[in-house]
Amino acid sequence: MLRDLKKLGKETLVYGLSTVVARLLNFLLLPFHTHYLTQGEYGAVAALFAYMAFFNVAYQYGMDQAYMRYAVEKDGLSDEDKFSTAFWSLLASSVLFSALLFFSADTFALWGGLPGRGTLVRCAAGILLLDALSTLPFADLRLRHRAWLFAAVRSLNIVLTLALNVWLLAGLRLGSFGVMLANLVASAATMILLAPVAAQWLRPVFKGSLWRSLLRFALPLVPAGLGSMAVHAIDRPILLHLTDEATVGLYQANYRLAIVMMLVVNMFEQAWRPFYLQRSKEPDSGPVFGRVLTYYLAGALWLVLAFSLFMPDIVRLRLFGVPLIHPDYWAGLGVVPIVLCGELFYGLYMNFMASIQLSKRTDVLPWATLLGAAVKILGTFALVPYWKLLGAAWATLASYGAMSLMLFFVGRKVYPIPYERGRVLHLLLAAAAAASLAYGASVYCSGGLCLLSKAAALLVFPALLWATGFLSQDERDALRRVSRA
Repeated sequence: MLRDLKKLGKETLVYGLSTVVARLLNFLLLPFHTHYLTQGEYGAVAALFAYMAFFNVAYQYGMDQAYMRYAVEKDGLSDEDKFSTAFWSLLASSVLFSALLFFSADTFALWGGLPGRGTLVRCAAGILLLDALSTLPFADLRLRHRAWLFAAVRSLNIVLTLALNVWLLAGLRLGSFGVMLANLVASAATMILLAPVAAQWLRPVFKGSLWRSLLRFALPLVPAGLGSMAVHAIDRPILLHLTDEATVGLYQANYRLAIVMMLVVNMFEQAWRPFYLQRSKEPDSGPVFGRVLTYYLAGALWLVLAFSLFMPDIVRLRLFGVPLIHPDYWAGLGVVPIVLCGELFYGLYMNFMASIQLSKRTDVLPWATLLGAAVKILGTFALVPYWKLLGAAWATLASYGAMSLMLFFVGRKVYPIPYERGRVLHLLLAAAAAASLAYGASVYCSGGLCLLSKAAALLVFPALLWATGFLSQDERDALRRVSRA
């Protein structure tokens, strides 16, 4: 069990490399774009990328997840049959969607509130097409545990995007068109790099019965994906409607400070899905899956504690004489711990996904995501008038909590996993004790003493777990081996 879990942990870290780079790129490009784009141009690009997030769900319609699910089945069909059927389906639909978007770009731009931005929409049509065709090669790399190649291609895409942004904006002064062109070229380069992966399995075959099975698995994921986009992003326009642009800016800046938990959850999900799909046939798969949740929660709780305690100090760090985050945004730091907890619950949602996927009950996912979207929308409308941006953050936490709870209760019925409930409670109590200590210390200290008290409170969490018998003997021995290495 520990050997398999160690493999999962290694792949989580490797997949996370590209994700970490991508998130850092966003931070690097944010100040850069504000220097080379007018407010109108930056707003147009931001709005277009938001639309593209929803379009991506329609373009891919869950086919990558369906391919991964059926690729591990021993059903008499070859790997080439499965990859080819899924790929030709994506190619045909993506070409059709992008042709409609390209030749009606001015109309789509007008409908989207971006009049005169048809050229940007045409670039978006190309990006969406290329990204859709890249999903199956990426899925195949994950399925075959080629994590390093996956991370290398993703990282090269990100570095190329950054370099092209600098050249096209700072050098050629192409404005918002330069941003879209940079992403289009990077997407094309990614598809070229993935071409050998696709060529290994792609054949001129198309299995109709397999395609229908793939669609039955995949299409229920589309509403779930759209709902997921709403869960992640719908609070911004609602907050703008109920308050003003300054409040939305303050919220968005501090929301993004919770990037660490977003990274952890994304890294975990990249490795977790192929792990449970392939491990499900093993006789001890249930206890292994239950142990994964325990380990995830232990690490996630520690990260929530760490960044909730030290984020006020991190944003005040000075680089070249200026603070990391402008003081105008410090007033929204109360958002950070709430959003961190929300991301923790989203990670639990990903954990509970195993029961749904392995039982092939993907029809549950649209309802879970719609529940999350409904809680997010209603919660934001209800809480923002009283608590402003904190209300939006609490609505986010509530939506992720509702989604994870629904999958947990459904999963108990369709594919029960023996979660270690006593150890989970043990973790929660230890984290609550450490948080209480930190809060009490912050009331009575300041300066360097306060930093020391925060560090001490952070160490209390693992110390309590060690001292109160949380770890099994095997786990203690494994930790000792790691410490001696």
